Amino acid sequence: MDTVPYAAKAQLRRQMRLTRLALATEREAASREAAERAPSALWMGVRVVAGYLAMPDEMDPAPLLDRVAADGAVLVLPAVVARGEPLVFRRAVATCDLRPDAAGIPAPPPGAPEATPDLVIAPLLAFDRAGARLGQGGGYYDRTLRALRASGHVMVVGLAFAAQEVERAPTGPLDERLDAILTERAYIEVEKG
Repeated sequence: MDTVPYAAKAQLRRQMRLTRLALATEREAASREAAERAPSALWMGVRVVAGYLAMPDEMDPAPLLDRVAADGAVLVLPAVVARGEPLVFRRAVATCDLRPDAAGIPAPPPGAPEATPDLVIAPLLAFDRAGARLGQGGGYYDRTLRALRASGHVMVVGLAFAAQEVERAPTGPLDERLDAILTERAYIEVEKG
């Protein structure tokens, strides 16, 4: 096992958690600005869009998801069903219907209808312009995106504060890249190559 990427990731996670925490007071305005910057072509013709419930210091996808839902897409939220397994996506009608999943995170309950997303709005701690994404470290999104991509096309957009951008995010062989990044300052398409 190569410990250099692990150590680099751990150090960057600590740093970016502090960065994100410092920006938490700007979250509401920044989340609205990011939603306004999102090109509507991103979700036109998309049937199912996966969002997430933001932690208090994360960019909140709710304003963006409101725009997406207004255009008719079905919204789903992730749920952890077992440690080390990909996420499942379930419909949530109201936040009062959420229950702790296997990781203790509020999610739609097991009886909620599941759906496979065509577009995933993904949380993150850090990103770079090449599409590298540094998450919380559990690997849930990487496993999930790998499985979704293996079964068909899915567009993955990272949602973050602009200050979460780094020159080069450390990655390993199991890390999945973003197709685009949305911040309060820009919508950035990742060049394929």
